[in-house]
Amino acid sequence: MEQLNIPSFEYKLRKNAGKLYIYDELRKKFLVLTPEEWVRQHFVHHLINHYQYPKSLIKLESGLQYNHRQKRSDIQVYDRQGNIFMIVECKAPYIALSQAVFDQAAQYNKVLQSPYLCITNGMSHACCHTNWQTQGISFLPDLPLFT
Repeated sequence: MEQLNIPSFEYKLRKNAGKLYIYDELRKKFLVLTPEEWVRQHFVHHLINHYQYPKSLIKLESGLQYNHRQKRSDIQVYDRQGNIFMIVECKAPYIALSQAVFDQAAQYNKVLQSPYLCITNGMSHACCHTNWQTQGISFLPDLPLFT
């Protein structure tokens, strides 16, 4: 897998039936190592190790209903009261963070109504704050601190 613009962590890999798997510490199981999973695992560990987001408040690949269809957001972070705090949409490193990627994440966020929305491909990241009362969006220079 390629070097990302996210600090590395001590990951566990294993190979089975010709496929490579990475251990997911939050879900306590090995998952097929795809480029998107590589980004997701790095980003989760970055949230935990660099930003001190509590592991217990992070949920991966959580389902949601959008346009009568079942979808999944990559990472959901909750605050200490159990409210959604941030959603993160992860893409493979070779996928550009285009308007279409942002729109996909924003559509999910219309359902979830998280104050923070982040998109990443492991090489670059964008994060914004949504004020749901005014419908205003402001882009942030960094991820929000967890309080």
